Amino acid sequence: MRAVRLIEYNGPDAVEIVDIDEPLCDGNVLVDLHAAGVGFPDLLLSRAGYQVVRPLPALLGMEGSGVVRSAPGCHGLRPGQRVAVFSDAGTWQQTVAIDPQSVFPLPDTVSFAAGAGFLLNYLTVHFALDERARYRPGETVLVHGAARGIGVAALQVASALGLHTIAVVSTDAKAEVARANGATFVIGADGFKDHVLELTQGRGVDIILDPVGGERFTDSLRSLAPGGRAVVLGFTAPTVKVNRLLLRNISVVGAGWAEYMRADPSYPARQWATLGPLLENGDLTIVEPTIYPIERAADALRALDARAASGKIVLALR
Repeated sequence: MRAVRLIEYNGPDAVEIVDIDEPLCDGNVLVDLHAAGVGFPDLLLSRAGYQVVRPLPALLGMEGSGVVRSAPGCHGLRPGQRVAVFSDAGTWQQTVAIDPQSVFPLPDTVSFAAGAGFLLNYLTVHFALDERARYRPGETVLVHGAARGIGVAALQVASALGLHTIAVVSTDAKAEVARANGATFVIGADGFKDHVLELTQGRGVDIILDPVGGERFTDSLRSLAPGGRAVVLGFTAPTVKVNRLLLRNISVVGAGWAEYMRADPSYPARQWATLGPLLENGDLTIVEPTIYPIERAADALRALDARAASGKIVLALR
């Protein structure tokens, strides 16, 4: 079967297309993948910058979608079933053997391309809102980087959970993406704090989801309402002066979904009990991604590195 393999920790230039043996089932679910997600963890992995370094030669990818070829009989999965999967062992390959806890039924209304790239972002956002921010329906969430993959997921999930959203974007084109994905309000990155306070009559927002960090983080804290929670997504390396937390009893927390899931492998199934029905009934929608053929895996990583694509990027594997 065909796969994308990283041969050295040198970023997008160090991936190659290879033929490898199919994995053995060994009691897992065997899935023929049609597409695989491309995410920032893959970019970090390609440079040995992720918290888990895969030994070389390494298979990239953490999520994908396809069709079950075979499955143990006790987990409710059947041959021919459409599914989404995630795996620490790599999904940039045409067939994977996956623990049943990491396989989720994919509704017929969701394409393989869309299904390949939603688990990591959407489960991360749900974890950030539910487990880390402890959201309450009706609260307002500020989303930085709202036109990127994680930002689009944040807008979609927050809306489905009954939250109001303020999307922060840097261009008019990205503003259109945010509006198309359910943002209650859309504001520019320049001077966003003043816009937030104006929109909230000086109160501020309840929750901030920040995959961007950097210089804007201080103004993010100033944008929080009393008791507000700022959730850091990814390795954004913000600097926090803790006295700011005391003034209005605000919090800064990290959201490391993958680490949480590794400590509690059953957690994603509990998340799916909430998100699965929302996906089935249409309250939660998955946006069609930007698709690259497997032969252009390096270009997909470069586009991600350059922040050149809105929404999610996936590889077509077949």
